[in-house]
Amino acid sequence: MTTTKVTRRETLRTAMKAAALLSIPGWTVPALAEGETDVEFLDYPKTFNPNNPNSLTRLLDIRKIDGLITPADQFFAIQHFDQPAVDPVTYRLKFTGMVAKDVQFTLDDLKKMKSVDVVAGYECSGNSSRGMQALSSCGKFTGVPLSALLKQVGVKPRAREVVFFGTDKGPQDVVFRAQTFKLEQQFGRSMTLENAMRPEPILAYALNGEPLSRKQGFPVRLIMPGWYGVANVKWLSEIHLQEDRYLGNYQARWYRSLKGVGGTGEDTDPGTQWVETEITRLQLKSVVARVRKSAGSHQVIGFVLNDGTPLKSVEVKIDDGPWQKATLDPKNTKYSWKLFSYKWDGATPGEHTIVSRVTDMEGSVQPEAADLKRKKTFLQDNAQHPRKIKIA
Repeated sequence: MTTTKVTRRETLRTAMKAAALLSIPGWTVPALAEGETDVEFLDYPKTFNPNNPNSLTRLLDIRKIDGLITPADQFFAIQHFDQPAVDPVTYRLKFTGMVAKDVQFTLDDLKKMKSVDVVAGYECSGNSSRGMQALSSCGKFTGVPLSALLKQVGVKPRAREVVFFGTDKGPQDVVFRAQTFKLEQQFGRSMTLENAMRPEPILAYALNGEPLSRKQGFPVRLIMPGWYGVANVKWLSEIHLQEDRYLGNYQARWYRSLKGVGGTGEDTDPGTQWVETEITRLQLKSVVARVRKSAGSHQVIGFVLNDGTPLKSVEVKIDDGPWQKATLDPKNTKYSWKLFSYKWDGATPGEHTIVSRVTDMEGSVQPEAADLKRKKTFLQDNAQHPRKIKIA
């Protein structure tokens, strides 16, 4: 096995290749016809580089989205340590801990089992307008239901937690009170046994009908539909069952939200309660991705990310005008990103601001940026993202 070292900070600065149409059934933005043009956004920084050939990370230029499925070679990729090159012949997926017996599966073993497909759209929990929403994608994953494997290996009655370890590892600062330890850490995340036994999680070995790439976690990764990318452990090497909560660095320390509830909102206000939560399920979010001029009108195109809760509406607002209902594509699925479009008639020359918001059937509404001011951590930024364009 060989590895390539890369830091997360380095990956957040780098980019992807341009997107292309993939022939998988689904809604697509029609190819540009004569006289049609994409309207340029004014809010992209000059430093934004979606085509850095020296990057191990891949960013998605959302201005190029043209269908429900992101091509595999354009799918965003990011990691904390390295991108291990795993030998598929010697690969073994281990089940350990509170199982009936320790079991190992080869890649061929997994491929011989009954497979399922799931279309899953998700983002890195650090994705936001700061990075032009480039850490998000949607693909069709093929694999084995996690619940089927857990039933096959047998789970002991006291097991409560399922921990997923990747092959990727590297040195990491682990802080305990006033002390900091530099330790070799293996990437790990966990979920409750109840969540693991749901029908949605799969151990995937293919993306869009082809074997996973090294960037995407070859040979096997976890796909947890409706959850942030960090939960979808890549280069999966071991699944460990235990009774106690798992407290790994990327579970209990790095990936959490800190938000003030109640009081005046001042940090020193004793009436404010500071609530910490784990980064797990996707927060309700919509993004305007591109604007196209065609036949005297404009089409606003975007996507929604969420945890699978049915949506009530997606709306678009131009400048200080009213919220107008957008159209959701009927081919969206429960855990895909949900594509939407809005026909904008009567656009006048000059600069304009376009923003979208989404509401789900449980009454949750995508927040404005001001609504998130009391959140101290930058993760889970699902604020409305106003976009700037100029009509010629």
